[in-house]
Amino acid sequence: MDPRPVGVFDSGLGGASVLREALTLLPHENYIYYGDNLNAPYGDKTEAEITALTFRCADELVSRGVKAILIACNTATATCIRQIREKLEVPVVSVEPAIKPACAADGTGKVLMMATLATTKLGRYLELQSRMPDPGRVINVPCPGLVDRIERNVLADDAFDDLFDRFLSPYHGMEIDGIVLGCTHYIFIRGAIARYAAAHFKGACRFYDGNAATVRQLARVLEEKGLSNDAGSARAEFCTSGDEAVYRPIFNSLLSR
Repeated sequence: MDPRPVGVFDSGLGGASVLREALTLLPHENYIYYGDNLNAPYGDKTEAEITALTFRCADELVSRGVKAILIACNTATATCIRQIREKLEVPVVSVEPAIKPACAADGTGKVLMMATLATTKLGRYLELQSRMPDPGRVINVPCPGLVDRIERNVLADDAFDDLFDRFLSPYHGMEIDGIVLGCTHYIFIRGAIARYAAAHFKGACRFYDGNAATVRQLARVLEEKGLSNDAGSARAEFCTSGDEAVYRPIFNSLLSR
């Protein structure tokens, strides 16, 4: 048994959706969440900037005594997960867009992969897409602006239609089998996306995200490394590079949604 906490990192508050999954599936672990809210969003930054920021946040968590790190940021994963794993002595688990289960599901329609601009352009993600049975079935949809609103705790189902029109109007009327939420922030506006999809797309429009699979992988890694804890209480400490008075209430709200 290892009582040290698991570190959870995201560029902002979206990783609260992954932490929420971890609190449910691994309730005997304790957690330290670090949100780089001062520098969010990462999706419109360069690879060098994203890498430097991710390393700094990982070092911050290590300095706080975590036994493992869960990178709950698709953009950071696509940018520098290999370098982070090579550098750190603690095991690192990361989330990535769930296009594999989306592409494996039955259907003849398209799969929309909604993510940050950086994620849709980076080599790691594009290589993942190339391994799908029919890579052309996946339509990558960069969504700049969504994270900014979610970070401000704007979550109403009708608060994003202007942005959705900008990103998704080219696909109106298409048969869509699946919608991949390729940014952990987007879990919190699933209702808004579902509302828009019902009005503008045909097909099943099933949702996919990588949160539960990521937490299950974390459980396997902790078990394999002898790091599991059976006496924790699902305690979650919140840390941020931004103004804690601003972001802690939003974090607590998202965690309880």
